[in-house]
Amino acid sequence: MNYKIFYFVSLFFLMSFAPIETNLSDSNIISKTHGSFEAKAANLYAGLNANHFELPQLKSFSQALKGFYQLQQKGMLEKDMLTIIDFSLSSNTKRLWIIDLATNTILMNTYVAHGKNTGEEFANSFSNADSSNKSSLGFYTTGEIYNGKHGMSLKLDGLEKGVNDHARQRGIVMHAADYVSTDFIRNHQRLGRSQGCPAVPAELSNEIIQMIKNKSCLFIYHPSRNYSSENLFS
Repeated sequence: MNYKIFYFVSLFFLMSFAPIETNLSDSNIISKTHGSFEAKAANLYAGLNANHFELPQLKSFSQALKGFYQLQQKGMLEKDMLTIIDFSLSSNTKRLWIIDLATNTILMNTYVAHGKNTGEEFANSFSNADSSNKSSLGFYTTGEIYNGKHGMSLKLDGLEKGVNDHARQRGIVMHAADYVSTDFIRNHQRLGRSQGCPAVPAELSNEIIQMIKNKSCLFIYHPSRNYSSENLFS
């Protein structure tokens, strides 16, 4: 057999089974069909470096990724950092993830509180209204750090009209809370609750805030919020 022909046939065979690499920085991903995007999101999800943490759910990851790319294309983000809060999960589980999309690595997975009028163990009622003491869903960009009654805190800007765009005026921020702890869960059978803020464990709050501050994407997921539209921010 001609060895040149054998070489090229073998090379073609090997390449046909090689894994497809996906460029995370390719914001043109959002211009593809819905099915194509879902396939790419699933591919990225399969390649996530869990870094000894649990993985988020594929559905919340996929919706968060779609919004991230659209915000990136609009020039509204300054970091390849994606924070996902999954309020479909029990507050007794670690339902906050911080993912570095430049390396496709999970940097953090920890507890996060919802508002006291949003639910007990599970979050099921949401609001954009002042003094509601409820959490708001959807996409946010992180703002600036300030020192308040909870110490170092991070301002948040809601990007969805009627859903979370009153976040800043409501004082919805990320901050530390002693009631976000395994001790509280052990004593009360659920995590503590906030006045609507995504409060995080006191021992991790400064690290989290420094990691995601200044124009990174934060997405609070719940299945009651439908993101079927291709353009999420039109």
